[in-house]
Amino acid sequence: MSLELDPSALVTAPLLLGTILRRGEVAVRITEVEAYAGDTDPASHAYKGRTRRNAVMFGPPGRLYVYSMHGHFCANVICTPEGVGGGVLIRAGEVIEGLEHARERRPGVPDHRLARGPGCLTRALGITLLDNGTDLLSPEGTVELQPHVSESTIASGPRVGISRAVDRPWRFWVAGDPSVSAYRPARKPVRPDPAL
Repeated sequence: MSLELDPSALVTAPLLLGTILRRGEVAVRITEVEAYAGDTDPASHAYKGRTRRNAVMFGPPGRLYVYSMHGHFCANVICTPEGVGGGVLIRAGEVIEGLEHARERRPGVPDHRLARGPGCLTRALGITLLDNGTDLLSPEGTVELQPHVSESTIASGPRVGISRAVDRPWRFWVAGDPSVSAYRPARKPVRPDPAL
């Protein structure tokens, strides 16, 4: 069974729920994602165009875009056509293989929280900036995205921890799954009072 990505991040995002993200001996069933739509989405890294940091977002599709934020790594599946920036942030998952390795990387954490949150997920899998640009659809890559059985109950709502386009319901998760991260309302930008 092959895995196909839709050119739209908004369409691909819920389709990724239940897929398996594997790096080495650790595999995670994806339970939470967020869509980022490139130049039409001010919260996307691709909104202002291609840079050295975000170049992977502009294709080809099927690549892993990894970036560092607040001392953690975040992993994104790129699905948009080559030359068009956009992708899906992998926010959380359930470790289904390699539990002992994930526990070593995140000692003292309950199993359902090992890959809960984007930085926790990459830590549990051992994903770093060295994996940026990996072809997720090739078994030769360091990280592989594998097919799944569709999840039956999917919920959606606003994305987490952004300050732009905060009301778009582009976060998708498996309803009731304990590995899904806690929702924190987005911070709207604070504008200085022009009277001051």
